[in-house]
Amino acid sequence: MVQDDEQTLASYHKAAEQGWAEAQFNLAGMYFEGKGLEQDYEQAFSWYHKAAEQGWAEAQFNLAGMYFEGKGVAQDYEQALSWCQKAAEQGNAVAQGNLGRMYLYGEGVAQDYEQALHWYQKAAENGDVLVQSRLGVMYETGKGVIQDYVQALNWYQKAAEQGNSDAQYNLGRMYLHGNGVAQDDKQALKWHQKAAEQGDPESQYALGWMYDQGKGVEQDYEQALNWYQKAAEQGNADAQYNLGRMYDQGKGVEQDYEQALSWYQKAAEQGDPVVQFIVGWMYDQGKGVEQDYEQALHWYQKAAEQGNAGAQSNLGSMYLEGEGVVQDYEKALSWYQKAAEQGLPEAQCTVGWMYAEGKGVVQDFEKALTLFKKAAEQGLAIAQSNLGEMYEKGKGIAQDYKMAESWYQKAAEQGWAEAQLNLGRLYTDKSALPNHKVVAGMWLNLAARQDEAEAKKALEDLEQTMTPAQITEARQRADTWKPQSQENDSV
Repeated sequence: MVQDDEQTLASYHKAAEQGWAEAQFNLAGMYFEGKGLEQDYEQAFSWYHKAAEQGWAEAQFNLAGMYFEGKGVAQDYEQALSWCQKAAEQGNAVAQGNLGRMYLYGEGVAQDYEQALHWYQKAAENGDVLVQSRLGVMYETGKGVIQDYVQALNWYQKAAEQGNSDAQYNLGRMYLHGNGVAQDDKQALKWHQKAAEQGDPESQYALGWMYDQGKGVEQDYEQALNWYQKAAEQGNADAQYNLGRMYDQGKGVEQDYEQALSWYQKAAEQGDPVVQFIVGWMYDQGKGVEQDYEQALHWYQKAAEQGNAGAQSNLGSMYLEGEGVVQDYEKALSWYQKAAEQGLPEAQCTVGWMYAEGKGVVQDFEKALTLFKKAAEQGLAIAQSNLGEMYEKGKGIAQDYKMAESWYQKAAEQGWAEAQLNLGRLYTDKSALPNHKVVAGMWLNLAARQDEAEAKKALEDLEQTMTPAQITEARQRADTWKPQSQENDSV
């Protein structure tokens, strides 16, 4: 034992045995920490108790802690509350804060938001920085108090100015999103920067995002990468995803699919279904890793079970095609239907095709028509083309060449070769629509240029019936034609 500690211990013992409360408190601390002697919680408890009974507030608070944790004495929440209350009533800010927490979360006492607020308010007014931050949270969320953004901002500001990183983060977030305060990117940047420099991962992520998006600061991908990296290494899933995205897209760093997958996978392992879907897709496509259908299936399944429509659709595709799994039309239909019910047009179209073809289900043209229409109205070209075919051939609905023309036209205008072919045929079939050889020639030219074999043959047959001027005009129209995108279109 160090000589100084021996002397200090002897001095404290003498004064403590004479009833000096401060010495009793200090002696208890030496026993509690094992400083200069063997750690002894029972002795620590005994001396804290003596000092506490003399009204020493810090001893009362520490005694409460020992009752709460059952150190040196049997655990007793009632005694913990009693002693904490005594210290709090003497103005001990830490005790007031702990008493507030006990009431807030119902720790050893019936949960009581009013009492929690009462004690938090006292601790905060006594300068307890941690409690000031917590009080800000209570006012912002309306937990135990009427929601009040002004009060939340006030307490966050007090704590933030004293260096509390949680308050700095929350202050930055409020300014960034304009919650209870005028939106201010500069102020958001300022406070997130302070918290980020203290190692707060949420602010490091937010700072990375602000540099990434050029919010409140000039866009800087290298700085974005730097802050994302710091947050990602601390396990922040959003930062891990965005770091993966930057490697994926080559933003602020050389494009590297392997690194992208590595960071995506870390985020996916934390349960984010969107990132799980991305990881599944990378394994499915062999991007940044050797193609692995089993891994793709694994990640798609995780995301799909959390309701990710893209993963449900791709899982359906794997069962439909037998990729990495035994082909199973019923399972394919089941997963596609889940995605279709969420409004994914590609899934709606595929389920429609399965009903039209009787794959994994009894053939039903009416259901197929309904599903094709849902997807077609969202602008999906293949669904528009399929719907046009249903109207042309009268499957699931009365034959209607004008409706067939309308839907073929929508798909053809997006560059869908099969629709261009079918539209060209309609315009050359006198029994369907008025004959428009030049327009028919334009669409057949466009389909033929996409190596549509049937279009090449149909164009050859059509041009034998056209004049040289009509052939030239049809080709010129095809030369100047440009595809058009569509969204949520309907008839």
